[in-house]
Amino acid sequence: MAPPEPSIDRSVTMNFIGDWGQANFHRICSWLTQEFCDRSGPRSRVAIWSIRGGGIEALQQVFDGEAHLCIATPAGLLPAALTGEGVFKSAGPMPSLRTLGVLPQRDRMMLAIHPRFGIKSFADLRQVKPALRIATSMDDGTNFIGYVAMRLMEAHGITKEVLESWGGSYILTTRPEQSIKNMRVGDADAVLQEAIMTPWWRELIEEQKLVPIPVESNAIASLSGQPGFQLASIRARFWDSDENKEDIPALEFSDFLVVVRDDLPDDIAYLLTWCLIEQRDSIEAQYRHLLPERSPLSYPLDPYAIAKPSIPLHPAAERYYKEAGYLTGSQQSCEKSSERTKLIDRSSK
Repeated sequence: MAPPEPSIDRSVTMNFIGDWGQANFHRICSWLTQEFCDRSGPRSRVAIWSIRGGGIEALQQVFDGEAHLCIATPAGLLPAALTGEGVFKSAGPMPSLRTLGVLPQRDRMMLAIHPRFGIKSFADLRQVKPALRIATSMDDGTNFIGYVAMRLMEAHGITKEVLESWGGSYILTTRPEQSIKNMRVGDADAVLQEAIMTPWWRELIEEQKLVPIPVESNAIASLSGQPGFQLASIRARFWDSDENKEDIPALEFSDFLVVVRDDLPDDIAYLLTWCLIEQRDSIEAQYRHLLPERSPLSYPLDPYAIAKPSIPLHPAAERYYKEAGYLTGSQQSCEKSSERTKLIDRSSK
């Protein structure tokens, strides 16, 4: 049974951080803004800020108190934000970050190469040593995509230096669609990106006949000590391509976290979480023109899954999920204990 609809009598001003301006984080922030302001004081307002880099700055701004909420992906990388490891090494630990929930989004990172090279695997790539121009995101300390892309290539034995020794190079931009454009217009020979559900990827695979390169399980296993590197797959016939008759092993890059700080007032965090669950039909409706597996936000949204994110919940969010019956005390305590153990294990290495 859903808890009673909450409201806040006072007027509240907040800053949310979405994406670069035209993608899904801004849409999610807009949805939460409207639902929240409908249930708070008459002069309530929310500013939605954009990012310039690759997303890590949004978490830093929430941690520093400049913003109240941001969206971040992939969820698997986010535990390292608490300890300042991996992609967050330059940013440092942000232990006060919490979440209101995780929004499901099925995504993968994958390398695909123009068919004229005749390459179908990483083994082929290492043997042929082509002078590839690979379009991807920059690994500049702000960009989740660029960080993961470089670690993925290094795990397969292809560092930046190795690629350059073949006469190749990386064509670096910030956003996924910029990489895709470089591939589409002929400024690159291969693309290494996420957002596989988009029409951009479908065009590259089905019309330009790019060849998806399966990741090697031993390469992904070599990254297992770092949070967020997990083997996944793209199902057979996801694209209408002879290169996709079978599942394609790829790198997990899924799920959006709604991130706040642990000192966000409880009534605000509770109301936002209530909106996230009880008003989810409003955001689902904005994606129903797409098949669920082609949607950048997977639907239908499952409250039980939303209540189990990769970093600890804000206490008021946890209270809502328990009151609504989506989370039991034993489940949450086990998850928190497990997460604390992981953090301890990682910080002791």
